[in-house]
Amino acid sequence: MNDYKFILEKQSGNARAGLIYTPHGVIETPIFMPVGTVASVKAMSPKELIEINAQIILANTYHCYLRPGHDFIKKAGGLHGFMSWEKPVLTDSGGFQVMSLAGLRKITPEGVRFQSHIDGSYHFFTPEKVIEIQNSLGADIIMSFDECPPFEAERKYIEKSLNLTLDWAKRGKFAFDKNNSKNNKQALFGIVQGGIYEDLRKNSAEALIEMDFDGYSIGGLAVGEPKEEMYRITSFLNPILPISKPRYLMGVGTPGNILQNIANGIDMFDCVMPTRNARKGSIFTWQGKMIIKAARYKDDLNPIDENCPCYACRNFSRAYIRHLISMEEILGMRLATIHSLHFYLELTSRIRQSILENNFDEFYKTYINVLDEIVDIR
Repeated sequence: MNDYKFILEKQSGNARAGLIYTPHGVIETPIFMPVGTVASVKAMSPKELIEINAQIILANTYHCYLRPGHDFIKKAGGLHGFMSWEKPVLTDSGGFQVMSLAGLRKITPEGVRFQSHIDGSYHFFTPEKVIEIQNSLGADIIMSFDECPPFEAERKYIEKSLNLTLDWAKRGKFAFDKNNSKNNKQALFGIVQGGIYEDLRKNSAEALIEMDFDGYSIGGLAVGEPKEEMYRITSFLNPILPISKPRYLMGVGTPGNILQNIANGIDMFDCVMPTRNARKGSIFTWQGKMIIKAARYKDDLNPIDENCPCYACRNFSRAYIRHLISMEEILGMRLATIHSLHFYLELTSRIRQSILENNFDEFYKTYINVLDEIVDIR
């Protein structure tokens, strides 16, 4: 069992390679975390996740709280026992999900009262309750409770939201320390908010740093703003956030987003994009994005990527996977998911290697335009 700690191994420009030690293993950063919202990465078994070198997965506090319930998951051995997953787990706070409920929730200084999207029942999340839930879920890395304002919100609202989030962060951190969570080997990250306003982001980051969290997440991006605005904010925060602690950009994103934000000093990422898009037949590759349902692949007996060692590419053709997805066969969705997640994990692994070898700039220049491409390849 390892105590939580972060070691920064190497920097190449602002890009960072590091190690996060947790009770369930060491995470090599930069890293992409497959999303297992309801304690399952869609279409993937734990064995398959290990085979594609997944090091950590993300689960969602809000969804696990509603079904099957955090108390039951605790009885089942926490998320690790319940999911039969032996590697690290991160849980997000549910703040984004509560924000997305819109008309089904009411925000107060004490917390958020909301209706379940499942059965309409009423629930109340406080920052203390969110810490309690995540303690029960047993994740290695947990998040403080925040409000995630929409991109189009006015500055006045974002200022009010940020003050609320910082108060919740302080209360959640107090509850975390009081409950001796560190003796349980959990780590708590604070969430930097503030929209696209640099002064608000700076205030948020500095207040959280004063509270001394184990790591710092950046929330409230990838919520509709242009990618250039996202990059501006992550670049702005890079010299402000402590160099000795990990930085996690929540809910991001495309392969190009990941490469650019690693260049801006980010260590950790999660996004449903590779799994969600794969199930619909949109597959990521080193040449761009492949729309496998396109007619041009009907008779194409080549693998998705002839240089890819994943199970899907080693055993099946584009034509076969296209056929399965066109027929809405589950196997097609599974094979496409295996490849896309493998690609994302290989992407961060190769970026890490380039940082350690001090040639990240060359890697960046070679791939940024390709990975940022959104049209299908031929």
